[in-house]
Amino acid sequence: MITLTGCAESTEPGTSAAFNLSPQQDRVRAVTVDAIAAEVPEAIRKRGTLIVTGDANSAPPLRFYADDDKTMIGIETDIAYLVADILGLRVDLRSADWAQNFVKVDSGEVDAFISNVTVTEERKEKFDFATYRLDNVTFEARRSLDWTVKGARDIAGRTIGVGSGTNQEALLVRWNEENVAAGLPPADLKYFQQTTGYYLALASGRIDAYVGPNPTAVFHSGATGQTKLIGTFSGAGEALQGEIAVLTKKDNGLVAPIADAINHAIASGTYRKVLQRWGLENEAVRQSEVNPRGLPRQG
Repeated sequence: MITLTGCAESTEPGTSAAFNLSPQQDRVRAVTVDAIAAEVPEAIRKRGTLIVTGDANSAPPLRFYADDDKTMIGIETDIAYLVADILGLRVDLRSADWAQNFVKVDSGEVDAFISNVTVTEERKEKFDFATYRLDNVTFEARRSLDWTVKGARDIAGRTIGVGSGTNQEALLVRWNEENVAAGLPPADLKYFQQTTGYYLALASGRIDAYVGPNPTAVFHSGATGQTKLIGTFSGAGEALQGEIAVLTKKDNGLVAPIADAINHAIASGTYRKVLQRWGLENEAVRQSEVNPRGLPRQG
């Protein structure tokens, strides 16, 4: 078994992460709760499986291959197994490109999309959501830098990497506008499409920090020990705490038992154990909500 260990700094002081990347995952499992299992639509109960799709291109620790290059592991697969256990179902894990996953759920080919999916008002028109993590973005910087980010003023004049078209970019652009209006220099934004590119830029000092999804920042920082997390914020912006959720087809009867399963896992403590495996305790929700307020429509 190969285990990467390191101190993964987060919003909770002293948090550490040891990541098991082997196919022998020793996942946190749960027993069936008959009352919740009875809520599952009859066709799925008779089939006996929960078909779960995910993004084929997601990064650790979300949903990725173990070091045998064939076993799917990560926080999202752990959540899928935990929910299925409580519902009395076996997991059938599948993968597709991001946009295709929505099509597969809509067509009924798969039951659920579990892969760092943010609740949005637009998506709620066609899909139902049961929340299970907070949607946070994090600034990741070299350990040698004496720097924390608490708001717009802290990025003035800095060089910061970000992915184009992301919530993180929207946050930085908004902060740059605030800083310019206040007479402060804007941050110099550098765009990256691949994780390897910004990792190299961080290590070489070409950028002061990278802003990305909190889980990937936690994983990279904990696995390498070369970077630290210096600021975490809602992916939806200051006015709303974004949330990550299990996505199902609208009104097909599956979202309520999934939310009940997640809430049972929260109450029993198994949910928090899953988050702890991947250093993501700072993304825990107090309860799973069905179709909460989502990110507003763009434009």
